[in-house]
Amino acid sequence: MRLRMLTALILIGALTAGCATVPRHLRSDCDWAEPIRPSRNDVLSDGTLAQIVAHNEIGERVCHWRP
Repeated sequence: MRLRMLTALILIGALTAGCATVPRHLRSDCDWAEPIRPSRNDVLSDGTLAQIVAHNEIGERVCHWRP
């Protein structure tokens, strides 16, 4: 009896989680992503700086961000 109840609850949870919708104001990945602009006071490691540059370059290419 407990196994059936647990299985039913898991199934209901899984089925209702699939009912989520995307808000209308988010039509593409570019709607929520923005360029990363560190301040002059930020101390960045080489790895962090490389990740920021890669993020911004992809945004320029895909989302047409302006540098």
